[in-house]
Order: sequence, then C-alpha cells, then structure tokens
Amino acid sequence: MKGTGKWTVQQAADLSVAAPTIEASLDSRFLSGLKEERVEAAKVFKSDGFDDILSSQPIDKAKLVDDVRQALYASKICSYAQGMNLLRAKSIEKGWGLKLGELARIWKGGCIIRAIFLDRIKKAYDRNADLANLLVDPEFAKEIVDRHQAWRRVICLAINAGISTPGMSASLAYFDTYRRERLPANLVQAQRDYFGAHTYERIDTDGSFHTEWFKIARQSKI
Repeated sequence: MKGTGKWTVQQAADLSVAAPTIEASLDSRFLSGLKEERVEAAKVFKSDGFDDILSSQPIDKAKLVDDVRQALYASKICSYAQGMNLLRAKSIEKGWGLKLGELARIWKGGCIIRAIFLDRIKKAYDRNADLANLLVDPEFAKEIVDRHQAWRRVICLAINAGISTPGMSASLAYFDTYRRERLPANLVQAQRDYFGAHTYERIDTDGSFHTEWFKIARQSKI
C-alpha cells in the first residue's frame, strides 16, 4: 500500500468529515490481505453448514446486471461526494479557497481518474459553487432517486447470499443517513446519558436533560 487511502481516512477523521465509502474500501484491503486466515475461516463455516445461498435462488441475470450497474453508479456518487466534502473542509481549515469545480476540471486533464463523470461534477459546482454536498445537486439527486430501488435490491441480495459489499453498503448507509432530518442516534444519546450522565436534548423544549434511567427501570422491574 502506498498510504493514500490511510491518509485520506486520517484526514477525514481529523476534520470530522464522514467518508464511510472510502473507509470501507480501506478496510476491504486489510481484510483481503488476510488470505491465510480467510482460507481457514472458510473451512470453519463450510463445515458448520454455511452454504452458498445465492446458488439456490432463481436469478434473472439480465435484471441483476442492470441493478448492479445502477447500484455502482449511485455508490460512486456518494464516494465522490465524500471526497469533495473532505477537500472543502480542508480548504476551509487552511483558507485555501479551493474551487471544487475547477479541481474536477484539472483532474480530467491530468489525473489518474480522468473520468467523464468529472464533467458532471464540474457542472454541479458551476451551478452552485457553495453546494453543501453533491447529493443535493438537482441532477445528482434525481439520479440517486431513480436508482435507489435497484441499489437496495443489490445490497439485500448480497446480504442474503452472504456476499460482502462494503463499498455499496457504506454508500447506501451514507445516503440514508444524510437524507434524514432525524436519526436513530437519539437512542445512542439516551444510552450515553444512562451509563455516563452525558445529558440529552429534547425536540419539544430547549436545554439539556438527564434522566435516572436505572432508577426508572428498577421501579418498573424492566
């Protein structure tokens, strides 16, 4: 490994920028390197009756290929969105004043990426230089909406078949998290208040609150 993936993930953590797809790709490389361990693990689970579930299901191959193509494209949008947000955060921290649309144009002309997709990214930032996330650009948003059902079908099939799809799964989780006004993290904060009295906020009134959760549970005999 040359270290670029590690540096990217480290920078994302330092800047508090969510980059789950990039992180998942790095983790996949680590797991891929554990060849001997994976060979032994395969023997363990095969002997315990863990069969290849996918081979037992009727599959419409043409439909699956199209679904995978759409899922890959939607995942790619999320991956680029995370990378561009990381660059924007670093630019703000350092006062660089980076023009993200221009970066996409420069990469197209002399970078290992050189993807046609970069033209679309440039146009998105041309439309709105202060774009918070590629996901909310009107054109990219429409493409995600058009593809999300195929995206979910592919990941559900992979999960049911026991096939790891870390990049696609992380991208979908990123999208589903980013598009929600409210998140289930409120449960996490309640747990933090339970074991460490970290307090929590409420949606019906201002301020920080603490609840004696253990006392309530004991009284309720939960």
